[in-house]
Amino acid sequence: MANQIKIVSFDVEGTLVTTDFSYAIWFEAIPQRFAEKHGLPIEQAQKEVRAEYEKIGDQRAEWYDIKYWFARFGLGDYNPVMEQHHHRIGYYPEVKEVLSTLDKKYTIIASSGSAREFLNHLLRDIRPYFYRIYSSTSDYKHPKTNEFYLKICKDLGVMPEHILHIGDNWEFDFVAANGIGMQAIFLDRGKTSKRQNAVSSLTEINTYLEIP
Repeated sequence: MANQIKIVSFDVEGTLVTTDFSYAIWFEAIPQRFAEKHGLPIEQAQKEVRAEYEKIGDQRAEWYDIKYWFARFGLGDYNPVMEQHHHRIGYYPEVKEVLSTLDKKYTIIASSGSAREFLNHLLRDIRPYFYRIYSSTSDYKHPKTNEFYLKICKDLGVMPEHILHIGDNWEFDFVAANGIGMQAIFLDRGKTSKRQNAVSSLTEINTYLEIP
C-alpha cells in the first residue's frame, strides 16, 4: 500500500484536534448569548438551542454553519466569540510529531466536515503542514460523502488509490473514502473497535506507510 501513497489526508476534529473548542462554541457560548438575549436561565437556553440544532440534524450543511446559527438566533457577529474561545483549542499529543515526520515524504491535506470558519481557528497553529484544506460543508454544502472525496481527487489531479485518509468517524471517514478507492484508516482513540484498518493513535499510521 505504502508505495502507492502520495498524499496523506487527515480529518480534523477528533483526529488532529480535540472537540473542546467546538463544544465551547456550540454548547456554551451560543446558549449563553441566547440566554442573555431572551432573559432565560442558562439551563433553559441550552435546552432550546439544542432542540433547534436537532431540528436541522447533522446530515444538512446548516448544522455546521456558524453564520447560519448566529443569524437564526440573532446573536450578531460570531468572530469575536470564536476569538474569545481560541484558548480552548487542543491538539492530540502525537499530532505535531506525526505531521513533521510525514511532511518529509508526503503531501499533507485536511479533509474535514467542519466549516471553514472553525478550520481557520483549529488549524491555525499547524497550518504550514497542509498543502490544501477542504471543508465538505463550506465548499460543497454537504457532509463527507463519496462525492466529496472524488472532488478532492479531481482537484489534486490524482487517483483515489494515491491518497491515504485517516479519520475518527467510521461512516464519514473510512466508509466514504474507502468507497471510492482511497486507502483509509479508522482512528479509534477509545480502542473500542475491532474493525480492520483501525488504529488508536496517529503514530500507528507509520506502519501503513512503512515509516520507521
